[in-house]
Amino acid sequence: MAAFPFKISAADGRARTGVIETPRGAIRTPAFMPVGTAGTVKALTVDQVAQTGADILLGNTYHLMLRPTAERVARLGGLHRFMRWERPILTDSGGFQVMSLSKISKVTEEAVTFQSHIDGSRHVLSPERSMQIQADLLGSDIVMQLDECVAWPAPEDRAAEAVRLSARWGARCKAAFGARETQALFGIQQGSTFEALRRESAERLVEIGFDGYAIGGLAVGEGHQAMCEVLDYAPAMLPADRPRYLMGVGKPVDIVEAVARGVDMFDCVLPTRSGRHGQAWTWDGPINLKNAAFAEDEAPLDPTSDCPASRDYSRAYLHHLVKAEEILGQVLLSWHNLAFFQALMAGLRAAIAEGRLEAFRKDFAARQSQG
Repeated sequence: MAAFPFKISAADGRARTGVIETPRGAIRTPAFMPVGTAGTVKALTVDQVAQTGADILLGNTYHLMLRPTAERVARLGGLHRFMRWERPILTDSGGFQVMSLSKISKVTEEAVTFQSHIDGSRHVLSPERSMQIQADLLGSDIVMQLDECVAWPAPEDRAAEAVRLSARWGARCKAAFGARETQALFGIQQGSTFEALRRESAERLVEIGFDGYAIGGLAVGEGHQAMCEVLDYAPAMLPADRPRYLMGVGKPVDIVEAVARGVDMFDCVLPTRSGRHGQAWTWDGPINLKNAAFAEDEAPLDPTSDCPASRDYSRAYLHHLVKAEEILGQVLLSWHNLAFFQALMAGLRAAIAEGRLEAFRKDFAARQSQG
């Protein structure tokens, strides 16, 4: 039995909508998790994030273990208290950032040894240490296994090595995590774009047994079409009664296509990163507020939105803030973008519940392509 009950209330094709019940509150699925890399969703307060409709945030093990350190967060009451967010938190394992951000990293059977990108200090991250940091020190609600993610394109033999090491590390994570009623542990499927490796990875993870399953190793350069081809088969390899989480995705059209293929959870830095660079996501596609066409546009980004940033400020004002490099522009656009992503998830949940996902999907793709 999974630590957190996952109750699917409706399905439409392969897509499903439901609720993950946790001690800190319900997570409505499909769910988008704003990324709070260093204990903050960039440019926003947790109250603003909550107002967008987010049920859960993502925290980053790699960044928090380096600064301010997981031990300090623990002494200050855990990550929820530290950042003043009382709803669920999922933490990634730290493995992806170790591979992509550290100055030097070395992977062995035992652990990953790496140098901090901040000060060059040396650290060791093993499956057991990742569990200690996430579950015991940060106090995460959903803990991710330590895995090895390889960049795309990856030779099949290299992808196979990552699948098997990740499975062995997954078993060690499960043993270190133990039995917990108030925290859940998710395994991570690897295999790049190789269907046989994806199946092998899924079978190994299911044999170990996790509370939920993530699809890793996508959104690493393979492109939309290749990602969709993997998602045509990968989610169905994972247990239907557990949440399926597509890591690091992403663009709204990617989310819609992944939901249609059976994915339940998502995270990405895109909404806030776009906002900090003057881009707003809308139902009619992304728009660049740096563009002179908005200099005297009195319309808001979305007059129907409940979000003040979307509803109460003109595009002309936002254009001015972006051009003048005012911090408020980054705040308002990040807030709007997160609100849009949450509105998209609410729209997907409603479409699935009402059996009209295909119409929603086609309409959304058409509007986005015209933006």
